[in-house]
Amino acid sequence: MTIWDGRARSSVRRHGARAIGFGALLATSWTSAVAQVVPPVMPAPAPATTPQIVPPPVAPTVMQPVAPPAAPVTLPTLSEAQARQLAQLIARDEIAQGLRQGAPRDLSASSPEALVRIALDHAHAVHVGRLDPNDFQRDWGIRPQSYDPLPALAEAVKRDRLAAWIASLPPPYAGYDALVAGLARYRAMAAAGGWQPLVATADMAYGKSGPGVAALRQRLAMEDPAVTATGNRFDAALLDAVRRAQRRYGLNPVGTVGAQTIAALNVPVATRMRQIAANMERWRWLPDHLEQKRVQVNIAAAVLTVFDGDAPVLSMKAVTGRPGNETPMLVSSIHSVVLNPPWNVPESIANKELWPKEKANPGYLKRSGFRIIDTGNGGKRLQQNSEKSALGRFKFDFPNDFAVYLHDTPAQSGFSRFDRLASHGCVRLEKPADLAALMLKTTPDWQPAAVDGVLASGKTVRATMAEPVAVYLLYWTAFANADGVVGFRDDPYGWDATLASKIEARSAARQSLAAR
Repeated sequence: MTIWDGRARSSVRRHGARAIGFGALLATSWTSAVAQVVPPVMPAPAPATTPQIVPPPVAPTVMQPVAPPAAPVTLPTLSEAQARQLAQLIARDEIAQGLRQGAPRDLSASSPEALVRIALDHAHAVHVGRLDPNDFQRDWGIRPQSYDPLPALAEAVKRDRLAAWIASLPPPYAGYDALVAGLARYRAMAAAGGWQPLVATADMAYGKSGPGVAALRQRLAMEDPAVTATGNRFDAALLDAVRRAQRRYGLNPVGTVGAQTIAALNVPVATRMRQIAANMERWRWLPDHLEQKRVQVNIAAAVLTVFDGDAPVLSMKAVTGRPGNETPMLVSSIHSVVLNPPWNVPESIANKELWPKEKANPGYLKRSGFRIIDTGNGGKRLQQNSEKSALGRFKFDFPNDFAVYLHDTPAQSGFSRFDRLASHGCVRLEKPADLAALMLKTTPDWQPAAVDGVLASGKTVRATMAEPVAVYLLYWTAFANADGVVGFRDDPYGWDATLASKIEARSAARQSLAAR
């Protein structure tokens, strides 16, 4: 399955600029681009025979500037026609943007002044999300940009362009638009009654027939328009449909309808809608413009993609943090590639895993290439030399508050798994040499021959990049293509559920405040 984390919209939505987003996983070539304080001087003391009292230095009086009073906020005045239009636009858009489930709100009785305030709240929710800064967990290291919707609303009222203003509010990315379309499809499925849970039966196998196959066909046809909903035979077309579904859910596409496939198909439609809405919320945290060259990791899907503008130029499997050692969401810039990196073992890993192995099997650390380094304060830390380093031959550094990075690994077997959440939080890469060549392509001193020479020498060397490249670590558990066909992943960290509960708590608090 092609994973659409969001190709840029072809339409012009904001400031006349074409938005750039995340796209499908393809490969092509990378193009080049990218007060000092002075203490007072005290007079010398007088001789002892002439006692003298020295007055303390006199500090000058500093007048603190008085801030001018804040100008009162003037809200735009709606005409009766504009009030009716705005009420209808907001009611529809709340549903489309996943802010409200069920029937649209009836805002027709709201006063024009109340509608303006509702519109401002709606704009903020659609453009930058519904959370306050204190709602963010520490490992949600992305924060939405500051945003004041009032000036644009006032201009829209003045020019009578309310519909265009509403349309300009969502994040300017095709990946977000695809989720809007996907949410509409699942809303229609829910309105039609959703689907009944499947029960595994013996006839759910290639070449067989029976009522279980008929139920499987009906269920697959709900999400896959290419499936014929009628019939009770498990033929080649149905086998392909099962494999497509398994790819959408991140399962091994073998075509066998086992427990994992049944469990994925039995997730209720309402749960899928909430999952889509949670991912739409995270899209709202991204900046309005993305860098031309950037690296993106989908943590939940364990996939890395490199983009040049709209075009994905490199894709590879990754291994991301297991639950309990979550890979954080963040935005940063890769500035250097460390060749033959030693592994400075975090204290938590050493205490939980390595020291106990040494105690149970003396000599384990030495055989595994670890050095025991005295910290100078009575403590000890571990470092694994570059020849046996768990970081392999490449480490990609970028500033962040979580001490995570991208790196190579000698444990290549982990990439053959479909569930690849197994690290301590850093991101292991399937093709690190390809990524290093891409990152260093515009750095004259670090062309392939120079890199290969350092790798062969075994020396640890930091290759500083001439052009840092943006990196995004993001948590996508739902992503869609342009037709609104949605791919899902499990919520391994429970962040979808946590986000939903925070949004519900924040909404309840605001409603309570508004009712006072």
